Amino acid sequence: MKTKEWTVKVVIEEDETRTEARAIMSDGGEASAVGRGVARRNPGDRSVPEIGDELAVSRALEDLASRLHDMASHDFAYLAGPVSGAR
Repeated sequence: MKTKEWTVKVVIEEDETRTEARAIMSDGGEASAVGRGVARRNPGDRSVPEIGDELAVSRALEDLASRLHDMASHDFAYLAGPVSGAR
């Protein structure tokens, strides 16, 4: 069995009402996929930065997962080649 390791680095940037997260996946070389997520606080709500972090990061990871799925689907379709008998 072969073991591989992928790393996901999460970067969070925030201001008073907005938190943005990037989930950067790497297989040891360059970044191979990046997911992004944003959370916005209603100015009338209490400031609880942890909630913005959690929402933005969860959205970035969800976006990363979707991008990985799309990459795999694209690769699979490419390798499968054209459908025989297609007109």
